[in-house]
Amino acid sequence: MRIASILLTVLLLPLIFLSCSEQEKTKDNPKNTGRTLTYEKSVAFLDTNEDTLTTIDVAIADNDKERNQGLMDVRNMPSDKGMLFIFDENQPRSFWMANTPLSLDIMFVNESFEIVRIHQNAQPFSEKSFESEEPAKYVIETNGGFSVSHDIQEGTKVSF
Repeated sequence: MRIASILLTVLLLPLIFLSCSEQEKTKDNPKNTGRTLTYEKSVAFLDTNEDTLTTIDVAIADNDKERNQGLMDVRNMPSDKGMLFIFDENQPRSFWMANTPLSLDIMFVNESFEIVRIHQNAQPFSEKSFESEEPAKYVIETNGGFSVSHDIQEGTKVSF
C-alpha cells in the first residue's frame, strides 16, 4: 500500500507543478488582455484639396480568415490605429460586432478610395448588421468617435 501511495505521489506531483505553472502563465498572458495587432500600413484621410486630415496605422485583413476575425477579441487599440479590410471585389458589404469589445467607426470605401458609408460608434458585441448600402472594396475600422473627432465624412477620400 505504501508503494502505491508513493507511486501516486510521484505521478501526481509533476501535474500539480504544471498546473500551478500554467496558472502563473495566464496571469501575464496577453490573452487576458485580448489580441494584439501588428500595424503594417498607413491610411491617410484626405480633405477636398487632397491634403491629409489625419493618418492612422492599420493592421491588414486581406484574406478570409483575417477578415472573419477582424477586431474580435481586441480589447485595446490606440487612437491612431485601426484595421483595413481589403476585398477583391467592389460590392455591397455587411459587417457586425459579435465578439468585438470595442466601440468602432466602420467606414466603407469604394474602389475609387471614397468613403461611401460610415457607421459611427458601433456598439460592442452587437449582432446588428452594418451595411455599406453601396459597393465597397475596402473597410476601415477605427475606435468609435474617430470620424467625428477628425471631421471624416462620407465622401472623404483615403489613400494607402
